Parts: sequence; C-alpha cells; structure tokens
Amino acid sequence: MKSFALFKKDLHSELRTRYAINALVMFILVTISVILFSIGSEKISETLTGGLFWVVIFFSAMSGLSRAFVSEEERGTVLTLHLIASPNTIFSGKLLFNLILVFAMNIVIALLYSVLFDSFIIRNFSLFFLAFVLGNIGIAAASTIIAAIIAKTGSKGTLYPVLSFPILLPLILILLELTKFAIDGTVIGESLVELTVLVCYDVVILTASYLLFDFIWKD
Repeated sequence: MKSFALFKKDLHSELRTRYAINALVMFILVTISVILFSIGSEKISETLTGGLFWVVIFFSAMSGLSRAFVSEEERGTVLTLHLIASPNTIFSGKLLFNLILVFAMNIVIALLYSVLFDSFIIRNFSLFFLAFVLGNIGIAAASTIIAAIIAKTGSKGTLYPVLSFPILLPLILILLELTKFAIDGTVIGESLVELTVLVCYDVVILTASYLLFDFIWKD
C-alpha cells in the first residue's frame, strides 16, 4: 500500500513538473526526426529498422529515467522516506513509476515507428509483444537501481549512461535478436532460447536490485 502511495506521489509530482515527460518526448521526436532525415529517400532493411527501434528506446531511457531518486535528493525528502517506509517499499514504488513511464514511452515510440517507417513490419506480433513486455520490465528495473546508485554522486548526468550501458547492453542485444525474429515471422517455438535468456535477465536484475537496494539506500 505504501509503495502505491509513493508511486502516486511521484506521478503527481511528474505531472506537475513534467521534467521526465518533456525530456522523453523531445528526445523521441528529435531522435526519430534525425533518423528520418539521415535516411532520406533511401530504403533501409527491415532488420536495420528493428535495430534502430531499440536504439531509440535505449537512449530515450537514458534521458528520462535517471531522476527516480535524484529528485528526492534535490527536494530533501530522502530523510522523510527513511522514516516512513522500508527500503523494499521505496524501491517498489519507484519501480512501479518507472514501469509506467517506460511502457508509455515505448508504446509511443512503437506507434510512431509503425507510422513513419514502412519497413517496420512485424510478422509475428505475439513474439514481438513478449519481447516488448519483458524488455520494458528489464529496462525499468535496471534503470531504477542505477538511478538509486547515482543519486548521491556529484556527476549524476555523466555517471548514469556510463553505468547503464554495460548493464543494459545484454538486454538490448537479445531484444534486437527477438525483434529480428518477429520481423522475419519466426515462430515462438524457435525463439525459446532467447525468450528464456530475457526472462532470466529480468529475474536476475529484479532479485539483485531488491537485495542490493537496502545497502544502497542506507549508505
């Protein structure tokens, strides 16, 4: 219950300031516009389009998900959170907020991609949907724990992408492979290894995050 209350607090704060939302919207529009201008009238392959899709998602996440705990430090509400909630409760609330933000962001990107890129054709939607959902969970979980790590550092803007890249790179690579399969129309049965790796990644990241957050938060 306290986790949901923390989520609502973050949601109301974000709707009031719109810092992350504005950053995400601008980054998505600018990135997709740059890709369109770079391509021009050239026709790119379906596989390359699928790869660019996750590249846009990765860098958009870098621009809007880093403030999960930084905002608490800036407002001076960290001590209050220490007093009223347990570390697991706080992490769950922040994770829920980032999950909603990631899903909203990536649904917008997927819709824009479908409209603007003719070669972005998904032939196995079920496989793409599974990869999309599991990928978003992994991105949100990894981004939340990284945001907690960098919250107390001096160079937050620089450190976030530096830490995110090696942690999210395996996830992005497996998502690129699954998106290629979905575009090619590969059946789910032939993608079980990749899907299993994706599920394992999410489980490992979530488990490690909950185990480590207690030490990070009390440091």
